[in-house]
Parts: sequence; structure tokens; C-alpha cells
Amino acid sequence: MTSPHADDTRANSFATPPPECPAHSTGAVAGRRRLYGPEADADPMALYEQLRSEHGSVAPVLLHGDVPAWLVLGHRENEEVARTPSRFSRDSRRWLELQKGNVALDSPLLPIVAWQPMCSFVDGEEHQRLRAAVTQSMERFDGRGIRRYVNRFANQLVDTFCSDGHADLVTRFAGHLPMLVMTQLLGMSDDYGPRLVEAAQDMMKGSETAIASNDYVVRTLQALVARKRATPGKDFASWLIGNPASLTDDEAVEHLRLVLIAGYSTTANLIVNTLRMVLTDRRFRASLAGLQMTIPDALEQSLWDSPPFTAVYGRWATGDTELGGQRIKSGDMLVLCLAAGNVDPAVRPDPTVPMYGNRSHLAFSRGPHECPGQDLGRAIADTGIDALLTRLPDLALAVDEEELTWTPTLLSRNLDALPVTFTPRRPTQSETPTTPWPTTPPAQRTPATAQAPTRAEMPPTAPPIPLPPQHAPQQGTPWWRALTRWLRSR
Repeated sequence: MTSPHADDTRANSFATPPPECPAHSTGAVAGRRRLYGPEADADPMALYEQLRSEHGSVAPVLLHGDVPAWLVLGHRENEEVARTPSRFSRDSRRWLELQKGNVALDSPLLPIVAWQPMCSFVDGEEHQRLRAAVTQSMERFDGRGIRRYVNRFANQLVDTFCSDGHADLVTRFAGHLPMLVMTQLLGMSDDYGPRLVEAAQDMMKGSETAIASNDYVVRTLQALVARKRATPGKDFASWLIGNPASLTDDEAVEHLRLVLIAGYSTTANLIVNTLRMVLTDRRFRASLAGLQMTIPDALEQSLWDSPPFTAVYGRWATGDTELGGQRIKSGDMLVLCLAAGNVDPAVRPDPTVPMYGNRSHLAFSRGPHECPGQDLGRAIADTGIDALLTRLPDLALAVDEEELTWTPTLLSRNLDALPVTFTPRRPTQSETPTTPWPTTPPAQRTPATAQAPTRAEMPPTAPPIPLPPQHAPQQGTPWWRALTRWLRSR
């Protein structure tokens, strides 16, 4: 791979060895460690600490395809990048590696970082317009109403397994509760929940069917936008469409997709990470039993120790600058490592000390692009966990903690299963979901059960919005590949 900065002293570190080179079997190339592969997947936190010891608060790394980037490890440096869009933009069209053709068209990075017409990819006045539409619509939610929804759905899910005396809380509870609530808040039928959970999980894994799953989500949301424009209701989709920002159909669909998928994945991870902590850490279990620590306290501790997103891709330097003692060139990509920033010795000299009531973690990032739905996520997790522990107060981990396994993704590290035992109890009188929920752990699903919905199974949709003729993708071409080709042709 050729460096876009041939005259820079870092140019040699950007070179990629040929495929047959032994360097490909290790976790590093010419001094840059990979953020993917066996070493990164086995113990990402150990890798982060090794990078911190070698390079300090900002480390040179390689992303998928051995594309060079900078990993921001320091708490202060993470805040600096997130709070100064004038120096570090969210507009991925600035990415020089992409402009130079050094990013493969099938790179798993592109579905995450390819520019889209929504608030998380723009800065300045356009960001303010789009962001205001999202936040103002969220502010119209009734907090007590949300908690009623959460309590209702949480009890419905518990009813499906409470008489068994055992369950996997990932596949039977945490993996479904947020989507049930999100579909309700967006103004969708409960029947959409199970299929959207499958699609969202498939997209986050970056599997072979991720494109089809994304297509299903987009078409579902296109139909929702068309329906809500014709018949508005008291829901997030209607409020977003009717906001004074006057979002186009395309903008409305993209922001609904952002809220749905990001809200689902972060909240599901927050629920399961908090439950794991409560079940495996004796200090917290004892504190909860003795009423010395509340569930919100446990949530915040989990946000410090196991943030739902371990990293955020990305920011792009608007000009040559310096960060953490490293020379950053214009167009360079930076990855915010939230998990590493949360254990920065500068802010947590002893990571075993509880952080009760302290919300200065980076779990929801910082600055103008800080997660707008964090309070909604907290409400869903807090109420859902409380309902679960109230119904099943003697929950206990069914395996040794060392037997728990994780599946890494680009943005997070997801617990595969959280098996528990408890005293069997009768279901309550609450309704049970009308549509069966899949119960096979994502990591164990066969292609037949993991596949995305077929077009015949999709709900009626509005016609997709076409690209201009000169940029229209060929039949079957993923949207980000078409966009990438357009960016390179500019």
C-alpha cells in the first residue's frame, strides 16, 4: 500500500507487505499493530494497554485491509478529538486513504464510515439542523410512558422462560427488549420486533447477509415514513418527519435507521454487560442485596468498565495537527477508543475502585456528536433489569465466569451467552409476544436461521430513492461501493 504522504517520515510504516510475507501471520506490520485478527479478537483490552505502553495516548494502528489510522487511547485526547470538529471532522469524505483508492470496495469498514446524509456524518450548520430534529423529537417522549412500555415487554419476555428454571439472558432477554421498546416508540407494530432483531444482529456482525439485512431495515423504514407522512401519530417517526427542519424522506429514513440500530445495539449490550457484572462481581451483588447500590449505579459502573461500544469509527483530520505527541496529517483517520479511555491511568489510577455516581466516562462519547439517546438507553436498561430481578430475585450464573465467551465486532465486544439458573415460577397474566422470538445464540446460528428476510417476507414498501443516473449502482451493487466509486471519481 502506498502512503498518501510520500514525503512524510511515517511513509515506511504505511507500506503493506506482500500476501506471502510472514508478517501477515502476526499482529503487527512495520511497527503498526492490527486492530483486527487473532491478537485483537482474543483480548482487545490487553492490546490497548500494550499500545499505550508503546506509544502513549495516541497509537498508530492498522485497520481491516492494513489501512493505517490512529487509535486514540487517552481520556483527555478522546475528549479533545470529540469536542473539536474544526480539527477532527465527522465527514468521512475527507478520508485520504479512501480518496487514494487504498480501501477495498468490500472492506467491512465502509458500511460504518461511508458518508450518509445524516447528522452523524456532518458538522456545522447542517449538523445542527439534523441533530436538532432528532433531539427535539426525542424530547417529546414521556419518560413514565417509556418505563411502562419497558416494564410490559420485560415481563412478557420473562414469562416465556420463568417456568423453566434456566435461561440465556442474551438470547431470551437482553437481545430483544430494546428492539421491542424501540419499535413501539418509533410507531411500528410489535410484530416487526423479532425480524428487526435478526436483521440488526446480522448487520452488526458484518456477515454475508448483512447487505440483505440492511435492505430489509431500510425498506421497512421507507414504508414507515410513507405511512406516517400520510397518517401522523404520537410517535418518534411522526415527530421527526413533522419537525421544522423539514427532513426529506431520505434523511428521515437514515435517521430512523440510526436511532433504531444504534439504540438497539448499545442498549442490548448495556443490559447484558450490567447483568454480567451483577452476577459475577461479589461486591456489586452484595451491594444490590443490601440496598447499598442501586441499579443506576450498576449501570454507570458498567459504562465505565464495559462500554457498549468499545470504539467509534471515526474522525478525520481537517489539517495537519498534533495530538498526544503524534503528527496527524490532513485526511488521516482517527478511531476513538472509548474502552481504553475509560481506564486511562490519568483518570483511573486504580481501575478496581468503584465509580459510583461518576458520569465522566466516555461510553456515549463527547462533544456535538455525543449520543443523543443515552438517557433513553439508560431508562430501558434500568427498568428492564429491575423488572427481571424483581421477577427472578435468585438469579445465579449457571457456568463459571471463565467459561463466558465473546464475539468481537468492529464497534463492540458482544457476550455470546449469559446462562443463568433460578427458582421456576409461574408466568404472570401479562400477554406473551404474538410472534415467536429466535432463541439460538447468534454465534451458533446456521446460515438457514441467520439469513436475512426474503423480499417475499418484507412489508410493503415505498419505491427506493434513486441515485442520479451517472452515480446509480449496477444491479446488486452495495450502496457503499457505489458511493465509494463516486467519491473516487470526484
